[in-house]
Amino acid sequence: MTTNTNLPAFTMINTGNAKVRPWAVMNYVDGAWQGTAKCEIIPNPIGGEPLCQVAETEGAEFDPFADHLKRCPKSGLHNPLKNQPRYMLYGELCMKLAHALGTKEIADYFAHLIYLTVGKSLTQCVGEVTVTRRFLENFAGDQVRYLANGMSSPGDRPGQQSHDYRFPYGPVVIVYPFNFPIEIPVLQMMGALFMGNSVIIKGDSKVSVVLQEFIRLALSLGLPPYDVALVHADRGPMERFITDNADTIRMLQFTGSSRAAKTLTQIMGGRIKVEDAGFDPKIYGPDFRKEYLDFVAAVADNDAYAASGQKCSATSISFVHENWYADLMPKLHELADKRDFGINTIGPVLTWTTKRMLDHCDALLEIPGAKLCWGGYRLRDDVDHHVPDIYGCIKPTAIAIPLNALKDPKQRELIFTEVFGPVQVFVPYGSHRLEEVIAACEAMRNHLTMAVVSNDPQFLDEVLGLTVNGTVYAGILARTTGAPQNHNFCPSNDPRAAGIGTREAIIQTWSANRTIIKDTGEYGKLPPVPVQS
Repeated sequence: MTTNTNLPAFTMINTGNAKVRPWAVMNYVDGAWQGTAKCEIIPNPIGGEPLCQVAETEGAEFDPFADHLKRCPKSGLHNPLKNQPRYMLYGELCMKLAHALGTKEIADYFAHLIYLTVGKSLTQCVGEVTVTRRFLENFAGDQVRYLANGMSSPGDRPGQQSHDYRFPYGPVVIVYPFNFPIEIPVLQMMGALFMGNSVIIKGDSKVSVVLQEFIRLALSLGLPPYDVALVHADRGPMERFITDNADTIRMLQFTGSSRAAKTLTQIMGGRIKVEDAGFDPKIYGPDFRKEYLDFVAAVADNDAYAASGQKCSATSISFVHENWYADLMPKLHELADKRDFGINTIGPVLTWTTKRMLDHCDALLEIPGAKLCWGGYRLRDDVDHHVPDIYGCIKPTAIAIPLNALKDPKQRELIFTEVFGPVQVFVPYGSHRLEEVIAACEAMRNHLTMAVVSNDPQFLDEVLGLTVNGTVYAGILARTTGAPQNHNFCPSNDPRAAGIGTREAIIQTWSANRTIIKDTGEYGKLPPVPVQS
């Protein structure tokens, strides 16, 4: 293992010069940047050339991270009764970080770094940096302190009063995915730190250079050097580390697949907060209005295909009322055809290969009555060859499925498979079959986002009253994707649900209630001794 404690406080790596790549992505623990015996070379998802050399932590290289966990008590690094000035420290840090991300040079730097690692459009990358900056603005000044607001109630007698406090868990671990390499880890990491937790954070190695650079920036602006540890590892070694230290880790926050979430829930004995699979429905109501068509279609196209469909909130299935279907589908086809690799409105898919996506489409098309609406093929060879074979790249795709197909459990299992790429399913329906649409939503396992496209108040109340998705956009302008710094973004109908973005999300995810009843009755006026039953 190599250790380098002399890295510049924050010097931006040269993202425009291929000669300086692959960049070194290192672990950070005990206030120092540390290398590992083995490294993984990460390719550029668009060009294929080596992009990053990322640490691969194994075996004894995890020991400093186990020690990091043990150094933090269950009462955390601060709480409402201990080390209170740290609340103000983090409020001031948020102010400095927000200012830094508000400068063009640093904002462009992170946007370009996201573009190089994920390959989504620069507009999407800039938007991600903007959301992160606004989140930090929201918690500048005294706002971190106010996250620990408590509640008190009068007691039964003089000197007795109950106080509810928000206490941290202590040592926690965060595991985050590739698709939002600054937004998801920063919002969750900072929320954990605000409440007094000590954090070990691990992301997808394909994009973890982005968080490394953010942590370097935060350290230069006053992040306490021992509050955070950054680790890079494959799934197997990281899972073993979590298993070996499950008793010390007080809470694990995981964003990713439902299958991995299930495994980690068992390892952690339920001490986990999860934001897992996002198979997200959109339901179009009966109140079609032609003057809204262009806007509704543009939102639908963005919901399904922005960032090549690699959003946990991307629309996976649309139940389209027959009043909308004839006008909406041609408009959506037109918009999908305009997306092109060359202008960066469709790009590489980092977790599904081209073959896997097309095989899934072929399986859907074998369902009786299914038909291909558009797409369904890999991008032309003169463009697609720039995407490494380990990734995927297909034309935005849509497949129409009859509503009856959702009654068959096997077909429903296939239809409800979340494709983390530019593939969506359309299901036409009539008003007399709304009950079947609701039944299909009930059958979905995960309930993250949802859109109900309608201005009909009775229709909205009926659908919203019978569904349970955690983040729902309702109205004729409804979408499934949105910025979590201005609303709680959280799955529902799952006691493990992890929120992100807002005050309430941070409090619910990163702290627990503690009630202290003070009973300081005046000496000499003690109440009668309770009679033993």
